[in-house]
Amino acid sequence: MPSTLTESTDPYCLRPGEAAELLRGHPWRRFVALGDSVVEGMCEPTPGYPDVQWADRVAAELAAARPGLAYRNLGRRGLRAHQVRADQLAPALAFEPDLALVVCGGNDAFHPAYDAAAVDAELTAMISALRGAGADVITVGMFDVSHSPAVPEPLRAGLAERMRRLSAHTARLAERLGTLHVHLTDHPLTADPSLYSSDGRHGSARSDAIATAETLRRLSTHSH
Repeated sequence: MPSTLTESTDPYCLRPGEAAELLRGHPWRRFVALGDSVVEGMCEPTPGYPDVQWADRVAAELAAARPGLAYRNLGRRGLRAHQVRADQLAPALAFEPDLALVVCGGNDAFHPAYDAAAVDAELTAMISALRGAGADVITVGMFDVSHSPAVPEPLRAGLAERMRRLSAHTARLAERLGTLHVHLTDHPLTADPSLYSSDGRHGSARSDAIATAETLRRLSTHSH
């Protein structure tokens, strides 16, 4: 990645004024985010890109378009899908959101014993409860972190298979349950090392900026 590239010149990021245009007149007033470290925010700083983490950035853009928007981020690092549901679903519902972001399963997929059906069941329970309470739900197929240079070569193929299985299963759930799905797994830059942090598990500020752009573009298809 050229050292002069910044969010304003990155062709995969938001253009100046694009967020306001995408979200103008959006209907949401209460936004809650559930999940693991991806939602809590663990991305590494990247020169030229905002340090505001992905979920918080989405909330900030929503609030800029609708001042007074209420936001709660329940994300906590290290949680598996069943822990996200056990710890976060009740407080999320109590918040009475009309928009919810649900991202988990990555910590499950990092383990060779990843049980896709079990993760699907947890995601289904959370999405169904939130949808039943009247909230629109955002789901995500994340960037394929197996491309991170920090992932040891012997582990790369197995991790790639599990991360892509998680993404494919989430996409099918999204279609069945009617979520606003953001598919990043096959993004043109998913194999670009600049998207990943040095810990081999998380993203960079560039990946969060790109994820923000893709999320707002997806929201715009439902907000007008």
